[in-house]
Amino acid sequence: MIDLRPATPDDAQALLGIYGPYVVTNAVSFESLPPTPKEMRARITAAGDTHPWIVACDGESGLVLGYAFAKPTRPGNAYRFSVETACYVAGELEGQGIRRTLYSALLSTLTAMNYTQAISQLTMPQDKAILLHEAMGFRRAGVYREVCFKNGQWIDVGVWQRELSQPGTPPDEPLGFAATGIVRS
Repeated sequence: MIDLRPATPDDAQALLGIYGPYVVTNAVSFESLPPTPKEMRARITAAGDTHPWIVACDGESGLVLGYAFAKPTRPGNAYRFSVETACYVAGELEGQGIRRTLYSALLSTLTAMNYTQAISQLTMPQDKAILLHEAMGFRRAGVYREVCFKNGQWIDVGVWQRELSQPGTPPDEPLGFAATGIVRS
């Protein structure tokens, strides 16, 4: 069984153990070097109550299997109703439904928090990630051509977008993560 819980700064090392291989072995991540444990801890802390980080753990052992998070789409108060999302699962656990479970909970939680749009940027080609995002309700919103240079090559970055809720005018202000907790769909 998979348990979901909010990430804490103490999860930094475990999350880095999952994320680090994505950075060094392929072009999925936009970073050239994995962050340090201190940097990962700072990212979790900086998310505060406004942008959830959710961890999937093995229900028996407590071992961290993956994580999903949201971050601001762009700086500026006018962007406060949208988020950028990402999800990482330990490499040997790919294809076991953990990413779908995490992403589903993240998107449901973001909807409960009154966010209106979720954006995901994917290096291309990445057929499995595209299929997952489209299965989760994302639609292709555009492509940045040759904007990422990694592993000796130029990479296109695709943008996928998912409406979380119908935005009102004015929209409801986002709620804190503590107010909603993790929402499982």
